[in-house]
Amino acid sequence: MSKRRTRKPSAPLSRFLELLGKPIYWLILAVLSAGLKLRLPKAKLPRISLPKIKVRRPKISFKFPQIKISRRQFLILILVCLSLVAIPYTLYAIFANLPSPDRLVTRDQIVSTKIYDRNGELLYKIYRNQNRTLVALKDLPLFLTQATIAIEDAEFYQHHGFSAKGILRAFLRNLNGDKLYGGSTITQQLVKNALLTPERTWQRKFKEIILALLVEAKFSKDQILQMYLNEVAYGGTAYGVEEAAQTYFGKSAAKLDLAEAALLAGLPASPTNFSPFGAHPEAAKERQQVVLRRMQQEKFISEKEEQAAADEELQFAPQRTDIKAPHFVMYIKDLLAQQYGEAMVEGGGLEVTTSLDLKTQEATEKIVAEEIQKIKGLRIGNSAALVTRPATGEILAMVGSANYFDLPNDGNVNVTLRPRQPGSSIKPVNYSIALENGFTAATLLSDTPITYQVAGQPPYSPRNYDGRFHGQVPLRIALASSYNVPAVKVLSAFGVDRMIKRGQDMGITTWDDPSRFGLSLTLGGGEVKMIDMAVVYGTLANLGNRVSLVPILEVKNYKGKVLEKLEISNSQRVLPADVAWLLTNILSDNNARTPAFGPRSLLNIVDHPHVAVKTGTTQNLRDNWTLGYTPDFVVSVWVGNNDNTPMSWVASGITGASPIWNRIMTTLIKDRPDVEFPRPESLKRLTVCGREDWFISGTESKVSCPPAPTPTPTP
Repeated sequence: MSKRRTRKPSAPLSRFLELLGKPIYWLILAVLSAGLKLRLPKAKLPRISLPKIKVRRPKISFKFPQIKISRRQFLILILVCLSLVAIPYTLYAIFANLPSPDRLVTRDQIVSTKIYDRNGELLYKIYRNQNRTLVALKDLPLFLTQATIAIEDAEFYQHHGFSAKGILRAFLRNLNGDKLYGGSTITQQLVKNALLTPERTWQRKFKEIILALLVEAKFSKDQILQMYLNEVAYGGTAYGVEEAAQTYFGKSAAKLDLAEAALLAGLPASPTNFSPFGAHPEAAKERQQVVLRRMQQEKFISEKEEQAAADEELQFAPQRTDIKAPHFVMYIKDLLAQQYGEAMVEGGGLEVTTSLDLKTQEATEKIVAEEIQKIKGLRIGNSAALVTRPATGEILAMVGSANYFDLPNDGNVNVTLRPRQPGSSIKPVNYSIALENGFTAATLLSDTPITYQVAGQPPYSPRNYDGRFHGQVPLRIALASSYNVPAVKVLSAFGVDRMIKRGQDMGITTWDDPSRFGLSLTLGGGEVKMIDMAVVYGTLANLGNRVSLVPILEVKNYKGKVLEKLEISNSQRVLPADVAWLLTNILSDNNARTPAFGPRSLLNIVDHPHVAVKTGTTQNLRDNWTLGYTPDFVVSVWVGNNDNTPMSWVASGITGASPIWNRIMTTLIKDRPDVEFPRPESLKRLTVCGREDWFISGTESKVSCPPAPTPTPTP
């Protein structure tokens, strides 16, 4: 392994800097004198006496003219003086440690990145395969090199190492944001990956350009392209196009067809995001089509060939990797790539300690796999589950699907990160606004037919899941039994915009376009992510304090230097504590949910009556949720189908997500005592209208007692 040597300044350079120093010093002195308006003293010639000769002695005097310049001119002169010193030193600093292009064949050893659970159990190792198979450019299909050039550097055979157009384009994009865009040619990417560090600075970019020029002077274009194809990362352990072909398609790169070559050519830009084995496999297909379109635009292929390759159904090689908690690991890998870059993640030797508890993860995976088999007859093909710690936001278990390795059925898709409709599980967000604005758990709500007329939309008549109306019902029962009509009426009273704002405050990140939503929002009409719903329910468990999810506890490099460490400081109060406690009290009230679910539903945990829980089922039977929590755990479960086809039947509290949720929560707390949520002092228990309930101080007087008994339920 060659060692990097620091060059000493050459004698001519040292002499140049020495000669440069004196005039710059006098120039700065003159500028300062002018800027400060200093007047130099008059200078007079000394008297001269000549022997024995009497002459009239002339008076000779002179003075320096006063230089007057503006403040702007003064600052410009100062900057010019400083730049005359700074520029040579800056150029020396850049060029002194510039690596030699010869190092393209003698690179430093690459260290693997390791991802651990919270207890030090190894989940996955990310590394570059040192036993790569080098391949000659002449042995590769022409369309593979054409695909790479089309998507990465269309002017590769015309430029001399860098593209002025690309740099200008990147510069303009950088002016519009904080992210440093590259505009790199294939040659620049080669030297960046092989010779430079992954830091994103202008100094490194300048080195990259200089090295690209040197590499272009030393090697031919075909040699550079061959080195690039053997060096570049294609995701995971696949470095070099031959490894990539074997990894993704189980064949040599020489035997790839156009569709396969286009997919591989699109991976290097972001191997994690575009991987067909990652959390977003559809992104790989979209990227492949972009590559094919660029090939057609560059006249490498015809429109007919482009369409045929885009329509081809790719057959991927089965993935057999030693990986634990695969959905979670790929989620972590994606986060690391965003933070540190692909090169650092796959070759920088990061030591990552995550929040995951492998024991909890494996138990959750087993429960999901077993329970989903029991309900396949209901046309339910998939499930996802998430276990979090509300006080810290730590993710203890993440199961993105029933079987990660079931690629034909999109098993590698992580549903915990996908937007899905939440059904009635979103109702606590709506009711939090009502309880904060004078409503109480005893407030009577009207569960009677109603039709809303909205301009430009068909009439909207909300219906309950059981198809019945229940007359005047207390808010407690309306929420716990998940009646739809009262929830819509509450939303209508306070407005959709307020619910959107409250949802965002509590952790929802997908409600970014309020114009898309109407009164059905409280019934699950707005898509959400499970990771966001875990934050929402964690906010209730924390009595109104929102804590974002934190999947990573610590990141170190292989030398032991800590790069990132968890600090629980992201807590933010978004809900009054008494309102959050009231919602939790309602959601843990088995009597209040008995009218809809019965007294012995799977929403009850044996010997733990204070577990709060809420279900949600969409009207079209495409999504079914159960989310519940204690002060220590939030458990979120979803069942449905990845392709969004409806289930044949599901009954919340009996089938679907509830049995899975019950088993997971029971496993977590079976050896723990039942814990009550701490009650804020502003709450007091009173009897109003013949009913005993909890009231926020001062709200008991706002309850109106009905003059007559509750009407008989109507069909």
